[in-house]
Amino acid sequence: MFDYVVVGAGSAGSVLANRLTEDPSTKVLLLEAGPPSDALEVQIPAAFPSLFRTRWDWSYQTTPQPGLGGQRAYWPRMKALGGCSAMNAMIYIRGNRADYDGWKRDFGAVGWGYDDVLPYFVKSEQNSRGAGRFHGADGPLHVEDRSYTHKLTDTWIAAAVASGLPPNDDFNGVDQLGVGRYQVTCRKGRRWSTAEGYLKPVLDRPNLTVTTGAFATRVVLEGTRAVGVAYRMDGKEHIARAEREVILAGGAINSPQLLMLSGIGPADHLRDVGVEVALDLPGVGANLHDHLVTPLLFRTKGATDIAVDHNNPLRLAQWQATGRGPLSSNIGEAGGFVKTRGGLAGPDVQFHVAATGFYDNGFREPLTRSFTMGSTLVDVASRGTLRLASADPTWRPLLDPAYFQERSDLDAIVAGLQQLHDIARQAPFAKHVEGPFWPEAKDDEAALAEHARKWTQTIFHPVGTCAMGAGDNAVVDPELRVRGVDGLRVADASVMPRIVRGNTNAPAVMIGEKAADLIRGTITVHAAAKEGVRS
Repeated sequence: MFDYVVVGAGSAGSVLANRLTEDPSTKVLLLEAGPPSDALEVQIPAAFPSLFRTRWDWSYQTTPQPGLGGQRAYWPRMKALGGCSAMNAMIYIRGNRADYDGWKRDFGAVGWGYDDVLPYFVKSEQNSRGAGRFHGADGPLHVEDRSYTHKLTDTWIAAAVASGLPPNDDFNGVDQLGVGRYQVTCRKGRRWSTAEGYLKPVLDRPNLTVTTGAFATRVVLEGTRAVGVAYRMDGKEHIARAEREVILAGGAINSPQLLMLSGIGPADHLRDVGVEVALDLPGVGANLHDHLVTPLLFRTKGATDIAVDHNNPLRLAQWQATGRGPLSSNIGEAGGFVKTRGGLAGPDVQFHVAATGFYDNGFREPLTRSFTMGSTLVDVASRGTLRLASADPTWRPLLDPAYFQERSDLDAIVAGLQQLHDIARQAPFAKHVEGPFWPEAKDDEAALAEHARKWTQTIFHPVGTCAMGAGDNAVVDPELRVRGVDGLRVADASVMPRIVRGNTNAPAVMIGEKAADLIRGTITVHAAAKEGVRS
């Protein structure tokens, strides 16, 4: 018997396993469907695309998307200790003050305003720049300035500044707007996932049990109380019982899927797929949304390409010996945040740039030297759904993010693409442009809208399917407790009522940190609200 059973050893689940077992009298079982994340490709920052559609990847696909001309979008999700923190591009971005204050104001997520959550970001972080008002230097999550940055990356930053955008050397500081290099979750040129930072240092704790290869199939309920988790391992079903609580940390896909498989969700849908209804909770699987990115590619001259020129044994040997060189690049080395129209509380577009060709999730790499500029929508209006395809847990859920359902999303992406065209024309970057990779993606609204419908893809940030708040559609309350079920919480990116403006890994870690305090009772939403007012 365990006090807590945590399902999912990803960005939040690993944090929970660490923090909850700081109390030696508390016994925790951490269940993970995948294996340890010990592959070389996991450790090499530049190698993250090589994990896609492999044994490490859940390899999800969306339903056909009308906004993308009927295409299905591929969604990679890591199946291993560390979850997507072991597969992502390692960009460390927290989001905007307006995001968290909006959670509190618009959704009743008391205790989740910016001043409430900032201490948890600081607590989690060990920044190579040292401690300060916005940064920590003692946390488990290493954040650093890369030892390697391609020269065209800095050339692009200079061109973006020449186009009128302000330089910004800290997107997690006072102001998010502007352009600059991204910091990354790496340590000495090697990926630093939550498995590295939070799990590995505490695996010898006698009160922590980590079980890999454990595929969770349902939450075990006794009446309206969660008492354990059923999971499959080595061809057999097992039941892990929780004396205090079950905590789902499987992410925006697996957590709502597991709730619905357990009979918790929209009743009519559950009946349609043959699941016995335990609790009618319509918000489960609703509110699905995601950051989507449209790439522009330019053929380059007078410079190298990370993939074309540096993906070779000599560079691998350099990285293995020193943690330096092009393979220590996270590919998306720089970018920035902009407002494409007035009246916005924060940026609506983020730029991601890479000194190589990257489109279609990297499966079709240009064979010539290229540079990628991505216009990423971070203030998302469209909302979709996640639904079960079957009562069989092994069936993939139906993912419909409703890309471009709201015209404002497409308009923002196109405005971002036009800004990128303008940056590409600026000195000193323009001298390295040989020509466009897609001649049809010219600087014209109609052409760029058509380009977006054809080439837009996820930037790997689905959220919102177990949304937090006080309204009727909320799945969890501000203490992350599933409404109507005792002893059950959700703590991962699925609880975000609205997506943050920026990469979602750092916020998922923060959610894990704050959830641990809520679970332990060291802070309540009422105390958090008071702290937020005083800070």
